[in-house]
Amino acid sequence: MVLAERVKKIKPSPTLAVSAKAKKLKADGIDIISFGAGEPDFDTPQNIKDTAIKALDEGFTKYTPADGIEELKDAIINKLREQNGLTYERNQIIVSCGAKHTIYNIAQAILNEGDEVLIPSPYWVSYPDITLLADGLPVIVKTHEKHGFKVQPEDLKKAITPKSKALVINSPSNPTGAVYSAQELKKIADIVVENNLIVISDEIYEKLIYDEFPFTSIASLGEEIKNLTIVVNGVSKAYSMTGWRIGYGAGNTEIISAMSKIQSQSTSNPTSIAQKASVEALGGSQDAVEMMVKEFDKRRKYIVERLNSVGGISCLKPSGAFYVFPRVSALYQREVKGKKLQNSTGIADFLLDTARVAVVPGLAFGDDNYIRLSYATSFENIKEGLDRIEEATRQLG
Repeated sequence: MVLAERVKKIKPSPTLAVSAKAKKLKADGIDIISFGAGEPDFDTPQNIKDTAIKALDEGFTKYTPADGIEELKDAIINKLREQNGLTYERNQIIVSCGAKHTIYNIAQAILNEGDEVLIPSPYWVSYPDITLLADGLPVIVKTHEKHGFKVQPEDLKKAITPKSKALVINSPSNPTGAVYSAQELKKIADIVVENNLIVISDEIYEKLIYDEFPFTSIASLGEEIKNLTIVVNGVSKAYSMTGWRIGYGAGNTEIISAMSKIQSQSTSNPTSIAQKASVEALGGSQDAVEMMVKEFDKRRKYIVERLNSVGGISCLKPSGAFYVFPRVSALYQREVKGKKLQNSTGIADFLLDTARVAVVPGLAFGDDNYIRLSYATSFENIKEGLDRIEEATRQLG
């Protein structure tokens, strides 16, 4: 069978592949500690679940407008105004089936063949493939640990060409946990405005920030940059609602309208019940979010300290999200069973086979010197997993 050429351009999500492999091993009775999952290990807060149950009981189970119900759009508008200083109208909001779906819609709406999307690396695994599916060209802009894995203005300027169409900003970042300050974003915004780029601002980890670091949306830094920015967010990470599949975008009316048209011919509306639950998530009690952030912070401090105590591994402390991105390249060329570890994939395979610990190779995020661990798992799992990693690395020749 001859498949479409676009399918050949992309690869399955490596993070989902790692999680699936770990789950299969567990199902086979093997004791696996997984640091692969990008979802909170907490249950969805009860007030949100109760709202969904009420919606079910009231029969709110039919089609809704393809781009989302007005009640949820209003909740999003209120959230963006009160928390981010951003003002939008309903026709500037789209509700989609997760933030990934929102980003996919953006790419389909703005990219023509050969248009370039500037993607700072390390990057979330789906940005390049979503670009390729829209016939765009991912242009990777390397960031460095010495700069906190944040793109530098001079590197961004060098990457811009006449074909540059958009820039992805992910703050807080998956996989590094990097968070941009307002001053850093202002320098980027000036370059964006000067070159008339569209910013895809992925803010899905906005609520998960530590050490009282203030969150800034690049769209809040002036009317010019706001007009060029599509803000992407959702309820998955902050409210432990990954399976509910609700994300949203806010921005330029013409782009949002195009995204809505695409969505109407692909998925139609996001799940009706999940939309009602998301109204409560955004507008209801935030106590559960505060509890999760405190717990994640404890795990963050512990996992960084433990990783930095393992020979051959060094780890920068992240400012947001729930990932660490430790450098493991000092372990390359070390041997296990007569075989040299060559790269991050080799390290990940070694840890899974020897330590029964699942991690994601840094290669999947655009930097082969690192691996990613999620600390969105229990403290007990983190401690046991790090004990296993420490023991396994001692075996390396």
